[in-house]
Amino acid sequence: MDEIRGTAQGTAPVPLSVLDLVTVGAGTTATDALRTSVALSRLAEARGFHRYWVAEHHSMPGVASSSPAVILAHLAAHTDRIRLGSGGVMLPNHAPLVIAEQFGTLEAMAPGRIDLGLGRAPGTDGATAAALRRSDQLNEGADDFPQQLAELTRFLDDDFPDGHPYARIHAVPGPVQATSPGGVQSPHRPPVWLLGSSGFSARLAGMLGLPFAFAHHFSAQNTIPALDLYRDSFRPSEVLDAPYALIGVSALATDDEREARRQVRAAALNMLRLRMGRPGLVPTPEEAEVHEFSPMEEEFIGSWNSNVVHGTPDEVRSGLDDLHKRTGADELMLTSNAHSGDVRLRSYELIADAYGMPAAA
Repeated sequence: MDEIRGTAQGTAPVPLSVLDLVTVGAGTTATDALRTSVALSRLAEARGFHRYWVAEHHSMPGVASSSPAVILAHLAAHTDRIRLGSGGVMLPNHAPLVIAEQFGTLEAMAPGRIDLGLGRAPGTDGATAAALRRSDQLNEGADDFPQQLAELTRFLDDDFPDGHPYARIHAVPGPVQATSPGGVQSPHRPPVWLLGSSGFSARLAGMLGLPFAFAHHFSAQNTIPALDLYRDSFRPSEVLDAPYALIGVSALATDDEREARRQVRAAALNMLRLRMGRPGLVPTPEEAEVHEFSPMEEEFIGSWNSNVVHGTPDEVRSGLDDLHKRTGADELMLTSNAHSGDVRLRSYELIADAYGMPAAA
């Protein structure tokens, strides 16, 4: 349980963590975005953020996180203490054995620091999901999620029953190595989290006694119903004796309130284009300022940004405190979406300062 529950730092009401989409802004490269991720993971570790997750997305020019396991291996080499994980791996896109092998390898690289967050959505459009899965039966993948989850857990624990077709198959690195002559059992196994934006994973996480992460940052209207469903469905397990839920929150702090509005408007324009089937690089605030929004687009921008906690550090702290009070979340995982990597880094610094979190050495 110590690998799941964090400790609040400074005056933060609960542990604060980071969700990184590895965003690529117009005029920059994926290399620039990944360098920002390294800098941000080191900053998060130094300032007392509890965990750092990377989300799986595909076929989106402005999001360079198509391979979470690869990115996490890179971040593990540049950090020492902070928990690293997927927020999440979209399990229907992959064979469970492959994910068990990838995250067993990550656990061997960074013992006791790896989280395995799993989602059942494709993390992309239908055509791309079909290309990933070599199948156009996408609903079947989502419906099979509980079975895929059970299979993945068996591989992680190396405990398929005798007679099972996979009983002689082992995810390596993994527990099987301890049963070989001279083998030593690793004390760690990546804890599994379920991610969701509706009630399906909330109920499943509760029934299995697993920690739950809800995507408040893009499904805010469902947050409280999903958390209530998770808590009502919860059954104690070997993993948790009580519910533990984090929520993903879009949050951006700047030194100046007007600058915060400029930045989130550009990020919202990027989301608008994605929703219209025209995904691209994150536009600059200057591009967003001269963009001619239709009344319908303005309505979308206003609705989207109403769920982004943004402004000065004091305003962001107040917004996060209020969100915690309304949801009762056990952890807040912040994602700061902006065109510039420097703006994102500054945002986390300002939020850490606002809560009096540990100063960087």
